[in-house]
Amino acid sequence: MTDEYNEGLSITRPIHIDYPQAVPATYYIDPSACLYLQHETCQICVPVCQSKAIDFSQKAVEKEYAIGAVIMSPGFGKISEDTLAQYGYGKHPDVVTSLEFERMSNASGPFEGQVTCSDNSHPRRLAFIQCVGSRDLGCDNGYCSSVCCMYAIKEAMVAKEHDPECDVTIFYMDIRTQGKDFDKARTRAEEQYGVKFVRAKVADVMPWGKDLKLTYATMDNTHRFETFDMVVLSVGLESPKDAGTLAEIGGFGLNKYDFAQTETFAPLQTSRAGVLVAGAFQGPKDIPESATQSSAAASLAAGFMREQRNAATITKEYPQEQEVTAEDEVRIGVFVCHCGINISSTVDVEKVAKYAGTMENVAYYSETLYACSQDAQEVIKEKIKEHKLNRLVMSACSPRTHEPLFQETLKDAGLNRSLFEMVNIRDHCSWVHAQEPEEATAKSMDLVRMGVAKARHITPLPEYTVPVTSGALIVGAGVAGMTAALNLANQGFDCHLIERQAKPGGNLAHIKTTIWGDDPAILLQDLTAQVKKNKRISLHTNTELATTSGFIGNFSSVLATKAGKKNSEKIIDHGVIILATGGKEHRTKNFMLGEAKKVVTQLDLEAKLAGKGTKSAPDSVVMIQCAGSRGDDLGYCSKVCCNQAVKNALKIKEINPKSQVIVLYRDMRTYGYAEDAYRQARLQGVIFIPYEVADKPKVHKEGKSVVVSFFDPILQEKVTLNPEMVVLSVGVVPEGTEALSKLLKAPLTADDFYLEAHVKLRPVELSVDGVYVCGLAHSPKPLEETIVQAQAAAGKAAIPLAKGSVTVAPIVSIIDKEKCIGCGICEAICPFKAIKMVKMDKKKKAETIAASCKCCGICSSRCPTFAIDMGGFTQDQIFAQIAAFGAIEEDKK
Repeated sequence: MTDEYNEGLSITRPIHIDYPQAVPATYYIDPSACLYLQHETCQICVPVCQSKAIDFSQKAVEKEYAIGAVIMSPGFGKISEDTLAQYGYGKHPDVVTSLEFERMSNASGPFEGQVTCSDNSHPRRLAFIQCVGSRDLGCDNGYCSSVCCMYAIKEAMVAKEHDPECDVTIFYMDIRTQGKDFDKARTRAEEQYGVKFVRAKVADVMPWGKDLKLTYATMDNTHRFETFDMVVLSVGLESPKDAGTLAEIGGFGLNKYDFAQTETFAPLQTSRAGVLVAGAFQGPKDIPESATQSSAAASLAAGFMREQRNAATITKEYPQEQEVTAEDEVRIGVFVCHCGINISSTVDVEKVAKYAGTMENVAYYSETLYACSQDAQEVIKEKIKEHKLNRLVMSACSPRTHEPLFQETLKDAGLNRSLFEMVNIRDHCSWVHAQEPEEATAKSMDLVRMGVAKARHITPLPEYTVPVTSGALIVGAGVAGMTAALNLANQGFDCHLIERQAKPGGNLAHIKTTIWGDDPAILLQDLTAQVKKNKRISLHTNTELATTSGFIGNFSSVLATKAGKKNSEKIIDHGVIILATGGKEHRTKNFMLGEAKKVVTQLDLEAKLAGKGTKSAPDSVVMIQCAGSRGDDLGYCSKVCCNQAVKNALKIKEINPKSQVIVLYRDMRTYGYAEDAYRQARLQGVIFIPYEVADKPKVHKEGKSVVVSFFDPILQEKVTLNPEMVVLSVGVVPEGTEALSKLLKAPLTADDFYLEAHVKLRPVELSVDGVYVCGLAHSPKPLEETIVQAQAAAGKAAIPLAKGSVTVAPIVSIIDKEKCIGCGICEAICPFKAIKMVKMDKKKKAETIAASCKCCGICSSRCPTFAIDMGGFTQDQIFAQIAAFGAIEEDKK
């Protein structure tokens, strides 16, 4: 089907196009709009479909399944067009939603990456309007959608990359980039890309000749207007339109916004036992949190069904692997991918493919629209058999995301997965040389030639499988550690839970209430009781991790315990490690903290408010947000501080309604449903006043008093106050990560939080196999997100434990015992202790511990006799690539 067929089908427009980035464009049918499915009066799409992909002859058949759990993850719905119409959407073609702009700017979208106005010109002035359909009681969406600020910043940078001369402005109330390292994106957009940020409330968008007039009001009560070529509406995430039907079928409740109703201490459990929720249906959230929730929900479901584990599993069977020896003729197949237009918009794919066909040992070459699509995989398997290919070179995108897919295709075709080389002509050519198509094409040809040269020397590599010791070590017994331990125990796995303090609980013991009014003490008592009662959990208090060695599935650790004046050590064996070491309050040296008794932190205030009587709440309070965060002592947002301030402000008003509470803030980041509490605080008289980072509030002492001075942007004058108390919203810093990072060889961020393997695809895994992270050790986050992340980490850790074995990547170091002189240099310098010295015929020889090897290549580079090669990166292969590059340079001369 083509777009022109789709346009002319029916006024009901039942067929919509979906353009995923990694697969071909496909269509889906909206049953509520399709006339045939509703009344059997239309089948116009069937005869015009060129691929005969539509068949109405098969009626849907109901079938019952016996299941142990249900996970609801239907995603989110669309903001109504009535809400969008307030900003000219539907009235002017150059007012578009952020989702539509995303498709315009995407190379695989319907506009092929060309952002154009309705007159086909490129926009020179572009405006983004935030909070459309969110934080808006007019459309009954009082919540913040959490993702809009970040995706608007991303799209603004993409627009600037497409056209550096384009003037981009983002109109916002608060910039809520509260995720891990998200603030850096805002800084980069402003400082490197020149994106302008204007704090304002937009009134309307009206046609103004060929342009659009955007009228807005700023904090100083000034009304302004500007003209733009295009306006992008940053739309929020609505609940699914069929949420009510799903809830009725599933027997669970919805909240007032029609998202699934859950509780703070059980964030993924709906009101019906056994029915879980994950993703945006639980509440608006971004991709990393959605991925985390999916793992967490799966782990909870696995706990429900632990008795049935492996009862209905299907083991995939592969054809017998074809033997490929050094004596066999090298027959290489080269596939060059268009990647939609991600590659082909810049690189001449046909020319690259034909060039590959001229190379020695290339038995087959071809172009492919999307090499990663299912039909393309089938074609590749057919061509391998048809042309008797025994090597494959894929010229496409990043091996980090797609190499495993193509290696799986080789296994399906009966070849060893290592007989494969991937050439990244998307990232290395089409993306970085988007304005230089000829040079990008020439570079692609060079890289393909080097890839083919390497492929000639590729040999099959064995896959190592090692057994897994069933058990986990969890470091840290706060809410994250205890939740992870209980989750694993519920799935049937033994756990060692260690805590360096005398009792478990961590930061949870310092929190007196949540923003929703829940009592954390109840959760702490419940978790502690369950942990101590569970026979699968061994709790070790006053204990630290002294040393650890081994690899995924086979770790051995020494636990050091202090008991009074006596110290003891214990060795335990385990298959996985979960790091839940937590964090602590950052005590800034700014704003007189530690110098004046009237200056306290939010945790100090929370403890005071937990006391009895009205005296616990001061008569006047000034709260200062981002105290020491976002550019001062700490370079990041701690995500919890704004909620903490609102929570304590509401508590003060509850105890002492006459109290004057003023909150000085940069951006109030009460994302998600916390926006309700922020609104309630304003209704109860809490005053929120923004300040600019260049003109921060100042605190100084005058006698026994503390004076706060700041600029009020509404009054447009400087204000001086003498409050009874000054409360600082300070950030969160990690604890103990530096020492453990060195012990486990686990990388840290610049802020000393653990660095996950992939922010979206592997948000709770570290780059060290078998090591997982959750809670404040990963990044600052509220209680409910900590619980979910702990469940997710347990879910990921349970995978190797449940399998009972793990397969090690075949690209580990390979030691030629004949060349090895037993010098021991490789053993000494290996950062992962993956090489050991063994005796062979009374001589020392090096030997690789395959499961521990992380394929870094340090040993190979330092071996004095060249006795060590890396699987898939042998010296012959690398020298062949270098020689091919040298031949290219000679040809150019």
